[in-house]
Amino acid sequence: MPEIFHQLPSERPATPLLDTIDSPADLRQLSLAELEQLADQLRHYLLYCIGKTGGHFGAGLGVTELTIALHFVFDTPHDRLVWDVGHQTYPHKVLTGRREQLLTIRQQGGLSGFPKRSESEYDTFGVGHSSTSISAALGMAMAAKLQGQQRRTVAVMGDGAMTAGMAFEAINHAAYVDDDLLVVLNDNKMSISENVGGLSTYFAKIWASGFYNSIREGGKRVLKRMPYTKEFVRRTEEYMKSFVAPATIFEELGFYYIGPLDGHNLPLLVDTLEKLKAIKGPVLLHVITEKGKGFAPAEADPIGYHALNKIEPNSDKKVAAGPKYQQLFGDWLCDCAAQDPRLVAITPAMCEGSGMVAFAAKFPSRFVDVAIAEQHAVTLAAGMACEQVKPVVAIYSTFLQRGYDQLIHDVALQNLDVTFAIDRAGLVGEDGATHAGAYDISYLRCIPNMVVATPADENEARQLLNSCYHHPGPAAVRYPRGSGPNVEVSTELQVWPIGRGRRLRRGSGPVIFNFGALLANARQAAQQLDAELIDMRFAKPLDQALLDEYKHSGRLLVTLEENSTAGGAGAAVAEYYSAAAASVDLLLLGLPDRYVDHASTSAQLREVGLDSEGIVAAITARLEKIESTNNP
Repeated sequence: MPEIFHQLPSERPATPLLDTIDSPADLRQLSLAELEQLADQLRHYLLYCIGKTGGHFGAGLGVTELTIALHFVFDTPHDRLVWDVGHQTYPHKVLTGRREQLLTIRQQGGLSGFPKRSESEYDTFGVGHSSTSISAALGMAMAAKLQGQQRRTVAVMGDGAMTAGMAFEAINHAAYVDDDLLVVLNDNKMSISENVGGLSTYFAKIWASGFYNSIREGGKRVLKRMPYTKEFVRRTEEYMKSFVAPATIFEELGFYYIGPLDGHNLPLLVDTLEKLKAIKGPVLLHVITEKGKGFAPAEADPIGYHALNKIEPNSDKKVAAGPKYQQLFGDWLCDCAAQDPRLVAITPAMCEGSGMVAFAAKFPSRFVDVAIAEQHAVTLAAGMACEQVKPVVAIYSTFLQRGYDQLIHDVALQNLDVTFAIDRAGLVGEDGATHAGAYDISYLRCIPNMVVATPADENEARQLLNSCYHHPGPAAVRYPRGSGPNVEVSTELQVWPIGRGRRLRRGSGPVIFNFGALLANARQAAQQLDAELIDMRFAKPLDQALLDEYKHSGRLLVTLEENSTAGGAGAAVAEYYSAAAASVDLLLLGLPDRYVDHASTSAQLREVGLDSEGIVAAITARLEKIESTNNP
């Protein structure tokens, strides 16, 4: 059994066996007894590293034994190992030549917090969003068959990924194709929040029955009696069906289903995986693991220990920061729901991350967690809106991308009254490119009937959420990750005019049209350049009256947004002036046409020139270019 730790080690632990493992080939030279020693050392090393760097925590601890077993049995990287929900992969990174680099994870220039193809040949598929592994692994298996390659392909599902429709689309196709594919369902009863829905309830019934305990105690004995033939599969199916009748959902879908097995029993895992290598066609191995295994606080609180912040050294300097935007959203949600009984809040498995815990407790009948199913969340809201309920969909910008078709066809096309609270808009720091909200202005403003609000601070976030909620049609409010600039927030729920901005500063220099949370940087730049500063508040509709004031001003007009400049708010301003046949000098500042790697948010903004110094430099360079053009 894994050693149980009660606190994070402050000093690097002694890991003599782990220190000899530079690749899975080294791992395969060990005995089973040594593998179990390795698991304890790996778990201890993970605790040490994540305590120093921060990062995803519980999921990796839960798959320590499973990761070792997979790399021991399969000839990776020749055999393809495809991970789902990439934050499971810290043990995988350690065992595939990145042990020492783990202390750089999620830091600028260091390891990604997710599998990344450019980082290692063992990272066969890049992962940021969940529920992609079966599709990707099936594609690899089909490609191997086409190329005449003899290799195994394994997809590892986990942390609630099986609740998404894409997983079942892939399962349905895999059964039809009938290629060799092993799907390992890492069932830890969790996603980031608790799993919900019929499938998770089904798993829970199996896990709570005598079946799990019987397998745990007798599984090894039973598996030893099973030969490497079809008889193995037949007898395993009979053993399964003696506990679960008439058949499992996966058998009905065309998979051979094995399990559930104890995912922390290394000898059992190794023995089972060795036998499954001989099975042709699609197979699903169901293992039961415990998120946070081996660290007592994480075992007791798997939600709270899903991830840890980096432990920073003590500092006497205290920087004033406002409340987090998700807290502001949660407070607004509760306040608005108290006034309007029609409000229903919907989340795709992000209750804690989106700040909805208090709402769920106060209004349980009006709180809906659909699990990792973003498409369903959007169309569910559309159905509610058809019946005069007022749904609010709380969703990260990067995850709303997954429900884009539903956003267009099911909500906007029918002009339904759905409010989208879009969290993590803009750059998101250490989670990197997979989780950045870099495109929502671009993909939202091109949709007819949509309103897109871009609050610049905490009070604007609260009041624009309320204003968009009372708008009789589809509307989205985008706000960033983390804390705001600490402005005073009115407790009153106000309804502001849609599409109306405000002038914050007059000046004789250029004019800065700010969209969103970069306002503090824009203020500093405006002061330095004596620029006029406009807080636009909305990317759609634009405040045309404000824009018209500068149509013939002859001044440099600058748009500023934490969104891709391709199709973003600046592009909307350019389109407006072009349609008005206005000849203006226009500079669009925003995210570049490339992915921004993980680093602290401040470092990312500095890298792309959206800190105050970068803004000043870009504007100054354009002014100099205009001057040189006008005075050659």
